[in-house]
Amino acid sequence: MPTRRELVAMAAFGAAGANPAPAAAKTGQPAAFSVVSPDSRLKVEIRVAGEQPSWRIAYDGKTVLLPSGLGLWLAGKQRLLGHGALDVISATTAKIAGSWAPLHGQSSRYDQSSNEFTLTLFDRGAKIRFAIIVRVLNGAAAVRYQILDAPGTKTVRLAGERTLFQFPAAARVYASRDEGDVHVSSQAAMAPLEHPDLTASSDKGRLADLPLTVEVGNGLYTVVAESDRLHYPRCMAAPLSAQAIVSHLMTYPGRATGWGGQDDTPPQPEFDIEIGQKTPWRVVMVADSAKGLIERHHVVPTLATPNQLGDVSWIKAGHMFRIMKPYSTEASLRAVDFAEARRIKYVLFDAHWYGDGTDASEPTYPIAALDLQKVIDYAKAKGIGVVLYIDRVAVTRALEDMCRLYQKWGVAGVKLGFMWEGRQVDVDFIYKVVKAFGDHGMVVNLHDNLRPAGLETTLPNYLTLEGVKGNEQFPPARHNVTLAYTRSIVGPIDYTICYAEERNQTTNAHQLALAVTCYSPLSMLYWYDKPEKYASKPWPELAWFDAVPTTWDETRAIAGEIGEYVIIARRSGDAWYLGAITNEMERRVEIDLAFLGQGNWSATRYMDGKLSRPANRTPVVIQTDAVTAATQLKLQLNAAGGQAIRFTRT
Repeated sequence: MPTRRELVAMAAFGAAGANPAPAAAKTGQPAAFSVVSPDSRLKVEIRVAGEQPSWRIAYDGKTVLLPSGLGLWLAGKQRLLGHGALDVISATTAKIAGSWAPLHGQSSRYDQSSNEFTLTLFDRGAKIRFAIIVRVLNGAAAVRYQILDAPGTKTVRLAGERTLFQFPAAARVYASRDEGDVHVSSQAAMAPLEHPDLTASSDKGRLADLPLTVEVGNGLYTVVAESDRLHYPRCMAAPLSAQAIVSHLMTYPGRATGWGGQDDTPPQPEFDIEIGQKTPWRVVMVADSAKGLIERHHVVPTLATPNQLGDVSWIKAGHMFRIMKPYSTEASLRAVDFAEARRIKYVLFDAHWYGDGTDASEPTYPIAALDLQKVIDYAKAKGIGVVLYIDRVAVTRALEDMCRLYQKWGVAGVKLGFMWEGRQVDVDFIYKVVKAFGDHGMVVNLHDNLRPAGLETTLPNYLTLEGVKGNEQFPPARHNVTLAYTRSIVGPIDYTICYAEERNQTTNAHQLALAVTCYSPLSMLYWYDKPEKYASKPWPELAWFDAVPTTWDETRAIAGEIGEYVIIARRSGDAWYLGAITNEMERRVEIDLAFLGQGNWSATRYMDGKLSRPANRTPVVIQTDAVTAATQLKLQLNAAGGQAIRFTRT
């Protein structure tokens, strides 16, 4: 554990730190403290004055957050913790150094170097001692709360949280909710469209899911996210005023449709936290370019609680292929053969593989047409794992029995559908389910209205999750581009890539590049396809999918602008993989290959061919070029197009 030391006195924002004189602390006079990132570029000030403590953030001297209130709502008392009579007890710092190695990630090592500041306060009215904890990394700041002591109780009941994010007036916010499109607005007008099917059971009002991406307006860009969400409701965001966004803790689960909507999901407007429990981090990542945000991908997993599973050497990343209905033993065996030929690690049985094939049946035995054990054993002999779909209702009834049964069968993992996330009870249930399957040697993929908050660090068998408008819905190219600057930055994204599909609104080369721009250790390919589709003719471009990894040693954001285009390069071992995608505008871009380093390289390029309409009919042209780090490589991207490049040493 890092050592702690008392801060030295200070008065101005930007100094090293402060601890007001004891007399000032006991009389409730204003006090100010600050902490900076290890590289000194990002500075956070905490002020205790007026009705609510506040924080503000600057990066390279430019404002990121204006003074923004901090606090927790006490249940019953209907007031903010710390409102009014507040004493400063102590102010301490900790230095965290070095890096750590995630089991799977967008880089093989994540920088954790940071300075942490803990301000201990006493609410004289409620007689509660609590702490505001701030951690400042290079390019990110995070704040959380901790209840330290309360009279005569081991828990404190809360009615919400009031963490503010007050950006400058010119800020533009990129936000979405449920599994919808990204909406661009001012802070005051933030109101992403509700999905009529997915929002019926959830919290109402002008709410957005995290993460938010914010173009601050002074050359800076930020992502607002959460991390380490354990035993606590999921956080959304709401406009509070013309120039402020406030945290909103969910009181209903997201997408609980099919079970009576809100009538079957009682709200949880109040919840208990234990004395000593730390709330989730509220995170603000900062960069001086839009593409710079992509390289903040390490922040959310770094702030999360470390691995709680023990030995995780058995957990493997890879691609997954869905076995399509109608299910049969022979068709399933052919799907396994296809997976082996295409170097795919997992095959998935989706809904209705079990019981009588209806939603109400039990996932404890397969339908009559399917010899599941034969398929599992056949796949295992080829080094391929079988993943089974089940829904929330099934695991609610008999979680431990199902874990033991599937472990006995030799199942490699589960895809859980219709999972509820929102209330504290929902968050606790997700943790319980993911850990139970991990304890029984299975990986997990969660679907429906969920958002990442670093749980893949805490439970590394949690390889991926949905919580996005995925490729199965055939979104436009702009949506795919925007995801690289929003949802993809904070955690894995099961995007269900649909290749050479007539409903796609993009070129095929664009679809190839998604394997780089969308990060997921468990990545679905060929979502709507059967093996027979690819037996009809040669598909030389599929060599890209065969080779591209799903977890990385290094990630570089090369170029791009939110909603316009994005170019990302990722390294695995000695090879680099580059994905470039554009919106509905044709684009020519010249890129620097300095990231390659020394030596000579061969670039195998999967490019847009002759412009076709619709875009999905555009052929893929394969070309191999000799390049070095000094090469300026020219990319030509069709409208809604892209390019995928594999660089190998020669």
